[in-house]
Amino acid sequence: MPSSHTLFGPWRKTSSREKVLEVEIAPRLILVAADLWQLGCFCLWSMGTTASAAPQPVYVASPHDNVPANGMAQSSMNPVHMVNIHNNKAKSIITNKVAPVVITYNCRQEFQIHDTVLKANYKVGRISDSLPEHYLVKGEYFMVQDVSSKADVLNTTRSYGAPNFRQVKGAYPLYGMGQPTLNGFKQVLQRLQTKGQQEIIFFCIREEPVVFLHKDDDFVPYTPRRKENLHENLQGLQGEETVESLELSIRNELDDFSKLSKNILFVYNDIEFFKDEPQKLSIQCEEDIHVTEEVYKRPMFTMQGYRYFRLPLPMEGAPLEEDFDAFVNILRESPSLCLGRSASRLPPTLVFSCQVGVGRTNLAMILGTLVMKRLKGDSQVVEAGTSEPRPLFQVIQSLIKKLPNGQHLMEEVNHAITLCSEMHNIKEAIYENASKLEGIGEDYQTQGSTTKEYFLNRTKQSLERYFYLIVFNAYLHEQYPLAFVSNFSQWMCCHAWLYRLLACMDVSELSAPAELLTKGARVLVADEYLAPDVLSTIREMKVANFRRVPKMPVYGVAQPTSEAIGAILAHLTDEKRKHNHILWINVHEELALEGDGQIFIPREPSCLDQPIPIPTSDPQLLQKLETSLKEEILRAQKWLEVTLEQEKPMKMFKSCLTIQEIFNQHKSSHQGLVYKRIPLPDCSSPREEDFDKLHEALRNALAGDPHTAFVFNCVTGKSRSTTAMVVAVLTLWHFKGFPECTDDGIIGVPDAKYTNGEFEVVMRVVRLLPDGHKRKKEVDLALDSISETMTPMHYHLREMIISTYRQIKSEKTEKECKQQLLRSLQFLERYIYLILFNTYLHLEKKDCWHRSFSVWMDQVAARAGVYDILNQLCFSEFEDPREMPLARLRYRWQHQYIQSLPFRGEFI
Repeated sequence: MPSSHTLFGPWRKTSSREKVLEVEIAPRLILVAADLWQLGCFCLWSMGTTASAAPQPVYVASPHDNVPANGMAQSSMNPVHMVNIHNNKAKSIITNKVAPVVITYNCRQEFQIHDTVLKANYKVGRISDSLPEHYLVKGEYFMVQDVSSKADVLNTTRSYGAPNFRQVKGAYPLYGMGQPTLNGFKQVLQRLQTKGQQEIIFFCIREEPVVFLHKDDDFVPYTPRRKENLHENLQGLQGEETVESLELSIRNELDDFSKLSKNILFVYNDIEFFKDEPQKLSIQCEEDIHVTEEVYKRPMFTMQGYRYFRLPLPMEGAPLEEDFDAFVNILRESPSLCLGRSASRLPPTLVFSCQVGVGRTNLAMILGTLVMKRLKGDSQVVEAGTSEPRPLFQVIQSLIKKLPNGQHLMEEVNHAITLCSEMHNIKEAIYENASKLEGIGEDYQTQGSTTKEYFLNRTKQSLERYFYLIVFNAYLHEQYPLAFVSNFSQWMCCHAWLYRLLACMDVSELSAPAELLTKGARVLVADEYLAPDVLSTIREMKVANFRRVPKMPVYGVAQPTSEAIGAILAHLTDEKRKHNHILWINVHEELALEGDGQIFIPREPSCLDQPIPIPTSDPQLLQKLETSLKEEILRAQKWLEVTLEQEKPMKMFKSCLTIQEIFNQHKSSHQGLVYKRIPLPDCSSPREEDFDKLHEALRNALAGDPHTAFVFNCVTGKSRSTTAMVVAVLTLWHFKGFPECTDDGIIGVPDAKYTNGEFEVVMRVVRLLPDGHKRKKEVDLALDSISETMTPMHYHLREMIISTYRQIKSEKTEKECKQQLLRSLQFLERYIYLILFNTYLHLEKKDCWHRSFSVWMDQVAARAGVYDILNQLCFSEFEDPREMPLARLRYRWQHQYIQSLPFRGEFI
């Protein structure tokens, strides 16, 4: 064999930069190239590309294998043993893809990697046909210069070292800036030191990966971007991996790319015109690539008072609770930020940096300002100008009304926003986005969503950010003097009503014009389309799905017409039943009208099966909206499109009544009839105050007449009616005694454990509650008794939980899967709330339920950790709650449906 060639290809002399693996083996083992040809199976195994430098197993022959006296190994295969490789140069070697092995007498073994093998493990691509092809980070991303010169609005890069470098107005030692280069960051620290700043805490608040590449005499930041949008940073790329780990992984790939391209790395600086792109950077070694931690942490070795933290914040919306927790942990562990510090000790300098130094930096600077206010005991609020104050959004009004000293908390936040508003004003951004949203005339599609959807999301995100600033300020007022005994996540779970408020952020439907119907933007859908009569009760009772709980005066029904209400009232007051008093509760949260003797409900043409929930529990407001709708229909006197069971005819109504007007007519002939409107959510659990209203109405009726009949109706007579019926049954049992509980369920299906509601999260709650197992059995008994006559409808709450979850696998789109997951979690939460409500009835009965359920949940259940469990709501038997945003109260309560309806009103 020629000396210039080996078994696997041309042999090259090993250079200093080539990857070389050296393994020490026993002195007796000497192999030559000729024997390697015979022992082709005697190859060295190694580890894969871009793996960590951790020790990896390599198979070599045992030093005790049979070796002849002449030192040559036998050609027969011998057992192999594992030897650990500790040389970190092995990280780029391809598994089982190696060059020939030469082992010399000095026990030093060397092999090389073939470039063709390494190339096969990476993907290449190009931005356009006119630009060259090169390797892509993570197989799809291009490296783009992080900050362009145009982003430096304040023009501070040359003088201070970083774009948009600024200090908070006033005397607080708080600074914000954009992304600097390595030399620029050194310049920033020098400027701060010359100002006499002794202790500096630097925060990198970027959630996207950044690497610094050697360019001239500096290290310049670059970030991976998608081809489809080279101007936007990647979000959520790391998954469960930390952003620091992701940056290290990217650096390893870039190091390999340079070696495969003759020490050249392709990057992009001009993504507007692509002049002279891509740029070619010379990368000679791994040290020519820095990660964020290396740039920001190394000054700790030369500056005694310097500290660095990575605090990733989202680009849009409010930070997650764990982001606030991370910030609070830094405050808790910093002596100079404690309230008990020496009065003579100056507070530390806080520096925050994101990409451009605007959005996230502005948010972090406001958080820092609120901290400094508490640290210095500064509660002074300076009026911001003499301009007319803007009206508050409804959710903010509700927030400051319920928070102790809420008005002052909001004013402190407003003052902090003003101090940090040199480049961006968070509060003004809300009004700007809302104004753009309401100013859009004809909607149109853009980048997968409509223009209105885009600005609606922007408005909600900016309002959510403002909401959380006020809430975090309330947390600081309470917890700073206590040295943060509770982190922010725990505190939020103890104040779960804040999540309820957040879910009511968008109340635009209250201002949706009635003309939407007469202009064709919405259609009327008949009850026969929405509520099929699966119980076959229309012929006798004139309404779909009429049913009764056995041996109890509790009834459920779909939305009835005036004729059906008369038939039901006649049925309940006949000689057999003789009910003198009837409490009728409508738990329907949508608008409904009776037109020409038929019930109709407004819906969006593109979402006929999805309700349009009205974001209010005020029955008078609902009546006002229904009246406005009725008057518009009668005023227009035009043919309207309606949706019946199998057709969509045009219809002009001769008569039109609201539901309240229908019941008012029947009250004249039935003096004992009491009608109430207590709207409940379609699929999710009733809210705490909904339980209060139902329980109060039931107790008042029973106090007047223990033989009162209770009727509940929703659209279909299934979901919400059943929930209200369970509340009524449990309440009646507390007045009249519980039946005997048995262990025999009425439903028998596979996985009876889940059909019986024995999910892990349910049992966590059950174990927490006094007599929890018994309280659960009582709820199960109520559900079983109500569902006894509902078997044809295939609706039983416990069965619906698991059956809905199983439907996820059969859905075709991601949106449909999310909808089924949300629906199953809502059913699960509803079941847990019924158990909690039954526990409340037992524990508070001795005081005649003087304390309401909502107050009990806030004062008792929250302190016991119930909301902590609900904040991790999932099917933990099958999935990890950390991977499910819908497991959180914050997201689950804001989404009744995954599919959002068109924006129709004003963002009040």
